[in-house]
Amino acid sequence: MKVFATLTGLMAASVFAAPVAEADPETELEKRGPNGINYVQNYNSNLGAFSSDVNAGTFSMYWDQGVNGDFVVGVGWWTGAARAANSASYLAVYGWINNPQTEYYIVENTGNYNPCSGLQSLGTVTSDGSAYNVCKGTRYNQPSITGTSTFTQFFSVRQNKRSSGTVTTSNHFSYWARNGFSASNFNFQVLAVEAFSGNGHASFSVS
Repeated sequence: MKVFATLTGLMAASVFAAPVAEADPETELEKRGPNGINYVQNYNSNLGAFSSDVNAGTFSMYWDQGVNGDFVVGVGWWTGAARAANSASYLAVYGWINNPQTEYYIVENTGNYNPCSGLQSLGTVTSDGSAYNVCKGTRYNQPSITGTSTFTQFFSVRQNKRSSGTVTTSNHFSYWARNGFSASNFNFQVLAVEAFSGNGHASFSVS
């Protein structure tokens, strides 16, 4: 499965956020979008605006955040799976595993924040024309898909940042599995934009 995304109008001040889990996301359970797109992820701490159209596989947002905050928004699938995704700048494949509870990111482009900062390095994996720095961490008593809980995080962060291309998620899942990742019992999976400071605008389509 391929996902085509376009991201426009981002300002240089925008940065990739430290991960924060969502609470009470909107969910569209009918498979009615392109390629079965049926899920809306919307964690937004009232620091911007978000709109989506699952039928068209699109979303857009803006943010203007003068104080600390966070959002993670996207459209995608319930449930996640190994897919090939074409993505644009400042996007990440983002999702959850139910049990053991795990949050994961495959990051294609970042601002000046390194998502692996302070986490355990697991080396590198090569996929889709680039090496990715792989890391793992634990979040203690933080918001999650089941409320406040403790869960594991996995990241693959692309070294050669890019604004478009294919993301083969199965390559990352296989590498992470050597370090305890369970590529089963998926919860949702989306292509997402995340930011916690600065301002900007993005539009995104999935098909």
